[in-house]
Amino acid sequence: MQEEALQYAREHREQFLNDLKAIVSIPSVSTDDTYKPDIQKAAEWVAAQLRGLGMDRVQVYPTARHPVVYGEWLGAGADKPTVLIYGHYDVQPVDPVELWTTPPFEPTLRGDNLYGRGASDMKGQVVASLKAVEAVARTGGLPVNLKWLIEGEEEIGSPSLAAFIADNKDLLACDVCLNPDAGMIGPDLPTITYALRGLAYFEIRLKGPDHDLHSGINGGVVRNPANELARLIAGMHDENNHITLPGFYDRVRELDAEERAELARLDMDEDFYKKQTGVPALWGEKGYSPVERTGARPTLDVNGLLAGWTGQGAKTVIPAGAMAKVSCRLVPDQDPEEIYRSLLKYMETNAPPTVTWEVVKLTGGAASISDRNNFAVKAMSAAMESVWGKRPVFKREGGSVPVVGQMQSLLNVESVLIGFGLPDDNLHAPNEKLTLPVWYKGIEALVHFFYNL
Repeated sequence: MQEEALQYAREHREQFLNDLKAIVSIPSVSTDDTYKPDIQKAAEWVAAQLRGLGMDRVQVYPTARHPVVYGEWLGAGADKPTVLIYGHYDVQPVDPVELWTTPPFEPTLRGDNLYGRGASDMKGQVVASLKAVEAVARTGGLPVNLKWLIEGEEEIGSPSLAAFIADNKDLLACDVCLNPDAGMIGPDLPTITYALRGLAYFEIRLKGPDHDLHSGINGGVVRNPANELARLIAGMHDENNHITLPGFYDRVRELDAEERAELARLDMDEDFYKKQTGVPALWGEKGYSPVERTGARPTLDVNGLLAGWTGQGAKTVIPAGAMAKVSCRLVPDQDPEEIYRSLLKYMETNAPPTVTWEVVKLTGGAASISDRNNFAVKAMSAAMESVWGKRPVFKREGGSVPVVGQMQSLLNVESVLIGFGLPDDNLHAPNEKLTLPVWYKGIEALVHFFYNL
């Protein structure tokens, strides 16, 4: 039956691609309420796909903002594992739209690539899961039980998801979660992600005078909030690029020799990062390799600055206030609430009495780490090796996927985190694309995975 399923997947590639084009053409941008009808349309498209696969209890559940799609098939029996497949149908905004070569919601083939917003992140990964299940279901039946949880808020931080999971623990009960919201290092290097960084995101706001001042009349008498904010931010790293917030590293796990050796297998040296980013040289915490810095070490970065006159030409003012948006990527065991308190202590110690200040919490989520010897991870590793002919590499991901930690804490299940996108897919940027030969291999790997389980 497995060979029949693989052959089905190969024979139906054109249909699979057409279905991918159909969902990519729906502008399901979650951050902008203008697109709410399209969000609903995308949710209904996913629900229709599940019904077409013979899933039971398919429902589009409303939440405080965007709906969650659920479906299940429990016909394999109680003695077989139950896999919860997670995904999201929402996408990032397309701005700046003028940088797109072709319209972002008109999926376009150029060579081996399909271009369009969401083609890789993560509509392509959701459709890969749907089509792998289709191949197995149409050629002898599913060997495992399935549940589906496809949300519409991932690109805005999944604000409704934790409550939905907590309120539906029995509905979502499973043995493992398959989460294809990750990616591969290269087209010939299958990858399993086993750790994700968390996030703590803040606004730091400084206020000086009660209105903008003439910089000639008042310069040298009144402390400039913009200057002071720059000084405070500069002091958040020392000469070794360590973060100076009090207690920031107290809970950080150190890497052992075995894990450092596994990470060293990744083909992600300095040249890799320079090529991906276009920078002339790398920067980072002393004592760690680039791949360790991006996955296994915490960070603190300024994501935005605002102060004073930023229009064309000159306007000589001392601004009344200044603001910085600051994010910290966290590693396992770090607590976003503790990082918030750490930032408050830093400000209390270092901000002068000549300005007032506040720190506003915007969002946050814990990091997660999974057991690389989990039965489902082994099943996926063997599946990828069957398709690519080589043992996959294991990596820590620098970004955040909050649902992985929520699955651990709320459902007590581990996730298998994979995906078939590539580093140059332009995620969140103009000209997002999906490399189809890799995607087709990914569908076959998922077929193997279900049988391996």
